[in-house]
Amino acid sequence: MTTIAENTGFVTLINVFTVEPSNQQALLDILARATDASVRDMPGFISASLHRSVDGTKVTMYGQWKSVEHYQRYQSMRADPATSPYVAEVLAIARFEPGMYEVAKVFDGPSEPAR
Repeated sequence: MTTIAENTGFVTLINVFTVEPSNQQALLDILARATDASVRDMPGFISASLHRSVDGTKVTMYGQWKSVEHYQRYQSMRADPATSPYVAEVLAIARFEPGMYEVAKVFDGPSEPAR
């Protein structure tokens, strides 16, 4: 389950993909297949969510891992023939900017007034 909180020790990967609007859904489908077929079963994987831009030019994937080490083990799987086709499919229709983050601060909205 996605947890956005400070001081968890988790690492967050935010990958922003740039794509032609006509390929946005195809990219979402590839990323969903890859995550469902292999990534979600990797040790240390917590969650992932896919976001599409309203203008059709971006897809952002927000993923959480228990630690940097767990994510680095996942990266080594990209050499695995079972998962590398997904990477090739993605790179054929999009370019992306990866980023690794830690949650620095979380702000909640106002609480409901007592009734």
